[in-house]
Amino acid sequence: MKIGIDGRAANWYRGTGIGTYTYQLIKHINEIDLINNYTIFIPPNVKKNISFNNNISINNITENCKNNFWDEVNIPNILKGKDIDIYHVPQNGIGMPKTKKCSFIITLHDIIPYKMPETVSEQYLKLFHEKLPQIIDSCDGIITVSEYSKKDIIKAFNFPKEKVFVTHLASEDIYKPLDKIISKNLVKNYYSIDTDYILYVGGFSPRKNILGLIDAFSKLTEKYKKDIKLVIAGTKGKSYSIYKKRCEELNVDNKVLFPGFIPLNHLPYVYNACKLFVYPSFYEGFGLPPVEAMACGVPVIASKATSIPEVVSDAAILINPHDIDDLYNSMYEALSNRDLRKSLSLKGLVRSSELTWNNTAKNTIIAYNKVINN
Repeated sequence: MKIGIDGRAANWYRGTGIGTYTYQLIKHINEIDLINNYTIFIPPNVKKNISFNNNISINNITENCKNNFWDEVNIPNILKGKDIDIYHVPQNGIGMPKTKKCSFIITLHDIIPYKMPETVSEQYLKLFHEKLPQIIDSCDGIITVSEYSKKDIIKAFNFPKEKVFVTHLASEDIYKPLDKIISKNLVKNYYSIDTDYILYVGGFSPRKNILGLIDAFSKLTEKYKKDIKLVIAGTKGKSYSIYKKRCEELNVDNKVLFPGFIPLNHLPYVYNACKLFVYPSFYEGFGLPPVEAMACGVPVIASKATSIPEVVSDAAILINPHDIDDLYNSMYEALSNRDLRKSLSLKGLVRSSELTWNNTAKNTIIAYNKVINN
């Protein structure tokens, strides 16, 4: 097969879900496939991160590149003159060429703009409603990241189920158990956190249920008498002021910390230093942070909504994200029960080891084959 992959997200969104996915997909295809021929379309500065094999060629996209993916929708017809059997756009199909010279396949991670439109930006929502139906119509296949998302996609677009392929994601190699003392020292030195803490990592969208987490933590502080903080890590979006105000209203503003964006090289230490990782999201197409936490040996409490139970399996305490008491009681139980934390830690390490990028790459190549053969 001759395969083209739009790799721009591997550079522009490295450290985010889509960026991590695109980078790791390209990296592991390069590691496991020496038979098929690939053309990767990327900006010039991505190449230095991967030593590509001879069956992979790089086509540098330099014209009209911008720093915002959503502003760069109508890219030039980069496939012109290219001998390609199938072209893959991993970032929800955004950037699909208008002229079709080969089979098209996209990775559609979720349909959150359709299911929870109030939780995404107006620009993103407009783009999905205007562009995605056209993109779907031109697709010969869709890759998605969970069985839950597959069902959503089939229902929303009436797309043939035999043309939707599930490839689970995985944590990166940097996420692993690390020395606790070293981890806590780094967190103390860089983020001035020198007590035990519960960790949340992810976006600040309302669908992440951060208000519910703050409410549950407030109740926890009334019963759990040891010194404990809640660390809400991630880029502070529009909702930050709402979360900060809620902390003040509940008199926990001195116990809830917002360190902002955590660099990729610090994240494994931030995970390893925490007592407990909590992810109470209302909706996820996959949800990488719980897997990253499990790979670090951290006990996890996660929502039992949408795809998350499929992802974490039996390796986490699953809570109803709409039930503050359920979340509060689960946090208290986990913090108070060392044996429970140890059990969750071991189960998490096993579950995260079952999710590998090699499997993601292998199943993606299988999807390419099926699309071309059909």
